[in-house]
Amino acid sequence: MADETATGVTIRPDVKGFLDYLNAAGTPPMSTLTPAMARQEFLMMSSVAERAPLDLPVIRDLVAPGPAGDIGLRLYDSRDTRAPGPAVVFFHGGGFVIGDLATHQAFCTEIASALDLPVIAVDYRLAPEHPFPAAPDDCEAAARWIATSPDAIGRTITGLIPMGDSAGGNLAIVVTQALGARPAAVPVILQVPLYPLTDDRPDHASYRQFCEGFMLNADSMAWFTRCYAATPGDPRAYPLYNDHAHTPPTVLVTAGLDPIRDSGRVYGAELILAGVNVTFLEFAGTIHGFAQLRKAIPSAYDDSFTIFAAIKRHLEHG
Repeated sequence: MADETATGVTIRPDVKGFLDYLNAAGTPPMSTLTPAMARQEFLMMSSVAERAPLDLPVIRDLVAPGPAGDIGLRLYDSRDTRAPGPAVVFFHGGGFVIGDLATHQAFCTEIASALDLPVIAVDYRLAPEHPFPAAPDDCEAAARWIATSPDAIGRTITGLIPMGDSAGGNLAIVVTQALGARPAAVPVILQVPLYPLTDDRPDHASYRQFCEGFMLNADSMAWFTRCYAATPGDPRAYPLYNDHAHTPPTVLVTAGLDPIRDSGRVYGAELILAGVNVTFLEFAGTIHGFAQLRKAIPSAYDDSFTIFAAIKRHLEHG
């Protein structure tokens, strides 16, 4: 049975328990930490709140050439070998400032196992050391390399599925748009942004309602924005402002108690108006980042398999 907050918002009991713990912990605001300290805090939380990674036959590091040097990648596969087919290209979240291959390893192993597809995670450059557009530059370069490197990967990739959470959801959309404008060697067949930031509007109702007390708070979001230093309204930072006519099928995920929920909603509306084949999944009573909190929030584990089922339906039926 769901609980009610003081504002009448429905919240799942396991989500409420996790938020009560966080809000009582008195963790210092992220803006008071150095980027290195914030990254370590995020890694520590991931190790406590996320399930353990699955033991897959293939977990192997790769390197792709990038615009400013090598880009680290990590291949996950539930099979030692496989026939030609599509691959998930995964971009981690963390506000373009925190997060890496380690913080998202568990979720990537789950994706690879559940979908029976190779997953290739991208370790793109982070702000503030490397502000916008370093992240989209690296992610696009990595996706193009994945499309043309069967020998290095050990698999022939026939289609790309950009996927990511939060900032990584933003990057998945940005990469999809870039590869729509200038195609890679293989097509983007599906995109899967999870609770993405798509615009820079300050007036979303979800921001006003959930920017304090629901994990992702106003202070952290402002800090991420300052560090990333994106150009206001630039479609490579805020993909809502781009053309959507040639967007591939999309599984779009939002969280009901997320301050950037409405940024995902308005993007979904634009896709639908453009005639895109969209599966829109909004998970009520849960928070931003739930896909990485599957130990602390057990209901998020079931939510992840709802997402995987939607991806499978698109891949099987188009």
